[in-house]
Amino acid sequence: MWYHKPVINEGLLQSLPNLKIVATSGVGIDHLDLKLLSSYGVKVSNTPFAVSTDTADFGMALMLASSRRLVEGYQMAVSPNTEYFPADYLGAEVSGATLGIVGMGTIGYKVAERAKAFEMKILYHNRNQRNKEEESAVGAIYCKKIDDLLQQSDFVLLSVSLTPQTHKLIGKRELELMKPTATLINISRGLVVDQDALVEALQNKLIKAAALDVTHPEPLPRDHPLLKMKNVIITPHIGSATKKTRHLMRENMTESIEAGLRSLPIPNEVL
Repeated sequence: MWYHKPVINEGLLQSLPNLKIVATSGVGIDHLDLKLLSSYGVKVSNTPFAVSTDTADFGMALMLASSRRLVEGYQMAVSPNTEYFPADYLGAEVSGATLGIVGMGTIGYKVAERAKAFEMKILYHNRNQRNKEEESAVGAIYCKKIDDLLQQSDFVLLSVSLTPQTHKLIGKRELELMKPTATLINISRGLVVDQDALVEALQNKLIKAAALDVTHPEPLPRDHPLLKMKNVIITPHIGSATKKTRHLMRENMTESIEAGLRSLPIPNEVL
């Protein structure tokens, strides 16, 4: 599967009685009905480690671009109507700021490694606390309650899988807990955020800005209010979009398929 295609439904499974494995690109599996696939004896694999480095890099890129108003500055610099650069065009500091990472899996941890180089204070919320060695390596502090993380963070970065538990994880209540100077960064899935609540929070200045590599749907309708806001950066779900990573993803998928056809242990099998 590439870009969630083809759609795996019961009709397709019935038409492919000899199907042994579905190899899907990327880390997310929210587009797959794992129970349905299992009922047909079909195994599933993904490519979580192939995408982690580039996605973490991109999370940092969004943080930096949003905090320093990079897109807005570019538009000002190239606009035919610009006659001077205003002296009060200011961004926010990343170095020394507090970063809250929601979802400290492979990608979230790599974001923390990068944020450490920016001397950021790192908070994280996760289903399970990382061991003390991993925490100390990046200087991360565990927040058992997401509310504590939201209230303290200058930047909140979402790096969770989309599950029933994380669907609209960030809604009106959570956005109201964030600082009015805070930025929300989403590199996970669009449905992790209640977009209507996000629009309202940005309009009412409950938070300062948002940087989103993912939305729902993708792309957004061309008249969506998020597309008209200067304090919002939206990119077309390109966290893992580098030539090297896409090649590695295809290699990982091929290895999993070959193993599945030979009844060998499947690399990156989704259980």
